[in-house]
Amino acid sequence: MKRQVTLFTGQWADLTLEEVCKKAAAFGYDGLELACWGDHIEVEKADQAYCDAKLALLKKYNLKLFSISNHLVGQAVCDNPDVRHRGMLSDAIWGDGQAEGIRQRAAADVIKAGEVAKRLGLKVVNGFTGSSIWHLNYSFPAVSQEMIQAGYDDFAKRWIPILDAYQKMGVKYALEVHPTEIAFDIETARRALKAVDNHPAFGFNFDPSHFGYQGVDYTKFLYVFAERIFHVHMKDVAWNEHPGTSGVFGGHLEFGDSRRFWNFRSVGRGRINFESIIRALNDISYNGPLSVEWEDSGMDREMGAAESCAFVKKIDFSPSTLAFDAAFSKE
Repeated sequence: MKRQVTLFTGQWADLTLEEVCKKAAAFGYDGLELACWGDHIEVEKADQAYCDAKLALLKKYNLKLFSISNHLVGQAVCDNPDVRHRGMLSDAIWGDGQAEGIRQRAAADVIKAGEVAKRLGLKVVNGFTGSSIWHLNYSFPAVSQEMIQAGYDDFAKRWIPILDAYQKMGVKYALEVHPTEIAFDIETARRALKAVDNHPAFGFNFDPSHFGYQGVDYTKFLYVFAERIFHVHMKDVAWNEHPGTSGVFGGHLEFGDSRRFWNFRSVGRGRINFESIIRALNDISYNGPLSVEWEDSGMDREMGAAESCAFVKKIDFSPSTLAFDAAFSKE
């Protein structure tokens, strides 16, 4: 049976959830992945009656729900918050703006998101973790391994209590492996897992777009962490084959600028090999949704979301239950 194709609503939070439901149904999606911003999921308001009303709204448009995503608040758990975070955190979480208080309130909110997921009957919350050591990524002035380890120790200290709470609730947290997070490639994902002692509630939201332009083998990621793939984003990216005026770090250019080395693309219009991803997902027996996270600064989003849905449904296929040469046997 082919996987369900959903639309992540994070890039559509300027619209009401009902407006997004109407559009997603018209585009051909099977369901949604709800963002915890806009009116899509408001964690502080999400008691059982609120959750039941959201589920009823999706059902009205024949849409299913498999996960919610709390990226913005999760980012603040390990980061050193600044003016950028102020723009994406609620007044309650920002509080007096003191960093440690923000981190603690963000951690409490991530736990509340797990409770909301449980009320919705879900098993997965996707999101970010933040990182206290991302700014040390390029080792000059020289960065010692002790400094890096301190970052992973900080991650463990802040996230193990969250993951323990999730474990009790029967919910898992899927980190979207991504630059600025504690894990941004295969090696750092291994180190993050080790830091939390392979906590059963911790795994990954796989998004190949964040690996491709870095030069990381995104298909290998699926095999290395087969048992930790809790959710999958379908997002594309293009990067230059020839040297240009900016590199992997972006040259302080805005997303979508043609001078950048890489830019996100509508699914199927970039350089990600989705065929290899589908085959790998079949190999590791991933049966969860394929969630389109649509980001393409140079394209109309409604056209892009509609064609992305069609592309993903076309490229996905079920694994074989029979060896192709089984019919050759006389037995």
